[in-house]
Amino acid sequence: MAETTTTAYTEYTEDTTPGSLITRDGQMQWAGLLMGPGTPYEIDRAGLSGWEDLPEYDSSDADRPTAHGAWPGARYAKPRKVGGTVWTVPPQDDTASSLAATRALRQALLLGDQERWLAVRLHGETLAVRARVSQRVLAADRTYTTQGVSRASVQWYATDPRRYSVTERTAVTGAPQPESGLTWPLTWPLYWGQAASTGDVNADNDGSAPTHPVITFTGPCANPTVTDRASAQRLRYEIGLAAGDELVVDTAAGTVTLNGTASRRHTAAADSSPEELFAFAPGRAQLAFRPDTYDTGARMTVRWRAAEW
Repeated sequence: MAETTTTAYTEYTEDTTPGSLITRDGQMQWAGLLMGPGTPYEIDRAGLSGWEDLPEYDSSDADRPTAHGAWPGARYAKPRKVGGTVWTVPPQDDTASSLAATRALRQALLLGDQERWLAVRLHGETLAVRARVSQRVLAADRTYTTQGVSRASVQWYATDPRRYSVTERTAVTGAPQPESGLTWPLTWPLYWGQAASTGDVNADNDGSAPTHPVITFTGPCANPTVTDRASAQRLRYEIGLAAGDELVVDTAAGTVTLNGTASRRHTAAADSSPEELFAFAPGRAQLAFRPDTYDTGARMTVRWRAAEW
C-alpha cells in the first residue's frame, strides 16, 4: 500500500480575526503570528513604511488643449506596500528556541496566493489590511549563527489599499410596516400608533476612505431594493425570494449570490447602480429597504467596516 503524507498547516498561517491577538500598542499581527513588544519578534525602531502613507494612485486628469492646466478627473488608489524589519530575539543561549522562532517566522511569511489580515495597533487604534507577503529576506549572518538573533526584512502587498477597522458593524431592518392607526373612541392627544419597522437604517463610516458593504436580502419578498439617500445610489434586483432565501450582494467583489451558491448578478435592474460603485463615503449612509412586495420575515442585513486611507 502506498504511503500517504499530509501537509502540516500551522496556526501561524491561519487567517485569524484581525487584531484578535493584539493586546498592547506597537504590536502587529500577521495572520496567526503576533509581533512586537512582549513577543520574540521585535519590530525595528524604524517602524513600518507605507502604513500611514497615502497610496500611489492613477489619475484620469485630462490636459486642456487650449488653456493652462488640466480638467480634474477621478483618482483611484493603487495597491499599498507595507514594509518593515523584524528581529527574532529568543532567550539567551537557547538554540532550540531560536530555531523554533525562526521556523515559525518562515511558516508565517510564506509565498501564498491568499490574502490574510495584517493588523497594527498604534495609540489604541487597530487597523488592518488584506495582504500577501511579497518579499522576505532572512539574514543568515554571524549574529544569527552565534547568538540566535536573526533579522527579517519583510514587505506586504495589499491589493486593496484601504485600512479597515477590526470591528465589523452590522445594521438590520425589516421591510416597512404601516402604522396601526387611530384607536376608537378618540382621545386627545391623538395617537396614530407606531410602525413596527420603517425599512430605514443608518450606516456610519467614521473613517477617511469609502468602504464597500455586504448586503443580504432575506425573503419572503420580491424585487429587493436598497437606496442610499445620501448618495442617491440604488441596488435593485428583479427576483423573487421565498421565505428563508438569502440574496447576498458583496459590493467590493461585485458578486450577487443566491443561497451561497448560484450567481444572480444578471437579475440587476436597469436602474440599479454597478455593485462596485455602491460604497459608503465617509460620514453617514441613509439606507432605505423597499422591496416591491413582501411578507413577515423579509429583512435586509448590512455589514461593513470603517475604512481609512
